[in-house]
Amino acid sequence: MSKSLVQFIIEEQRAIPGKASGDFTGLISDVIMACKQIAHDVNKGALIGVLGSAGSENVQGETQKKLDIITNEVFIKSTEWGGHLAAMASEEMDDVYPIPAKYPKGKYLLVFDPLDGSSNIDVNISVGTIFSILRAPKGVENPTAADFLQPGTTQVCAGYAIYGPATMLVITTGHGVNGFTLDGDIGEFMLTHPNMKIAADTVEFAINASNMRRWEAPIKRYIDECLAGKDGVRGRDFNMRWVASMVADVYRVLSRGGIFMYPRDAKNTEGRLRLMYEANPMAFIVEQAGGAATDGRQRLLEVQPQRLHQRIGVVLGSKNEVERVTRYHAA
Repeated sequence: MSKSLVQFIIEEQRAIPGKASGDFTGLISDVIMACKQIAHDVNKGALIGVLGSAGSENVQGETQKKLDIITNEVFIKSTEWGGHLAAMASEEMDDVYPIPAKYPKGKYLLVFDPLDGSSNIDVNISVGTIFSILRAPKGVENPTAADFLQPGTTQVCAGYAIYGPATMLVITTGHGVNGFTLDGDIGEFMLTHPNMKIAADTVEFAINASNMRRWEAPIKRYIDECLAGKDGVRGRDFNMRWVASMVADVYRVLSRGGIFMYPRDAKNTEGRLRLMYEANPMAFIVEQAGGAATDGRQRLLEVQPQRLHQRIGVVLGSKNEVERVTRYHAA
């Protein structure tokens, strides 16, 4: 009999001496509830009037979709009340969101991108939610942005939901990666993809080729070699895939191997993706599945964040290909 996500988390916690935590399980339950509500809103789309632009920008200067704002609020309302969080931070909010005084506070910090890939929502392409759970520093009652600036190695849990043909939730607590599919008949995420692993070798890469003219030399070298196929130095043909929705691209890498790249370039000198909300949780998942994750120069999970909304270059996926890209940067 397949296990529900909550049952799986409880059993996983029990198996670790001294680590069982009702607070953690309760927080995961709240995150699950948020993802279910977002899945419903995404699925209904135009039927409930949630598509299109909201006519505003987030802290990064990006145009917000209506669903960016709606899903951010869903995540807040689903998780603020339970007594498991000390504070939270979102890609869609300028600063840290403190837990209202009317609710008890807990020992965890939550960071999230409520609707990754939202630029695709109006054309009915898969989008998702990315989240990361950190421990609040001991003795800190009112966390500030500085308390969130922890390297990815300190993550307690990371996961993402993908709202596609099926709604799935992929999660790690540092003991491998498991995938759960939402069964609409019973309203539960059920274990369908246990112990997910990324193949060390691949013939697929994902990158936004429209930025080619701005790439650094190591990235251009790597892609040129892939495109040369059997006639080039790699001696084999490669396929390119690009959904422009990180959750979808990373799920493909988890499912059948591949390398996903959103590197820094001449225009985005820091990088394009957010370290806290996207790069760190995805890097944690990918490493736990046997893959590798770097900014081209160093392991993503070892980067010390300097700002809440810091951007970074991302290269992750099949270990041997990620290591090749890293070698090219060091050459």
